[in-house]
Amino acid sequence: MGKRKRADVNLLDLVPRRIVEHEIDEARFVTVLMPRFRNRVMKRLFEPRHKSPFIKIKLDEIGSEVWLLCDGTRNVGEIAAMMREKFNERIEPCNDRLALFFRQLEQARFISYTNLEERLKAVEA
Repeated sequence: MGKRKRADVNLLDLVPRRIVEHEIDEARFVTVLMPRFRNRVMKRLFEPRHKSPFIKIKLDEIGSEVWLLCDGTRNVGEIAAMMREKFNERIEPCNDRLALFFRQLEQARFISYTNLEERLKAVEA
């Protein structure tokens, strides 16, 4: 039943916030730093010595721009409008592409939505 309520929430109203770290190179491309292990015990047992504690995931130009806009102040609809303005037809179909990208970011636990609970309550009412 929780899935059904979640499906009723409009993605364009949600406000994404980054919850993992990132690096930006000189060309303004983002590399997301995903922790190798989230569990402290697993980290101690299996993380190799002298290696980075992160797996680095490089984003393309469009992904980098979206990532940088996920600052917890803009909703997905505002991000979509900004992306259309910057990339014009290169990003179309914009809403479909963003929906897929945000689904992937959320499943990987790279982002969370600051107003998800509020939106779920509004759907219940």
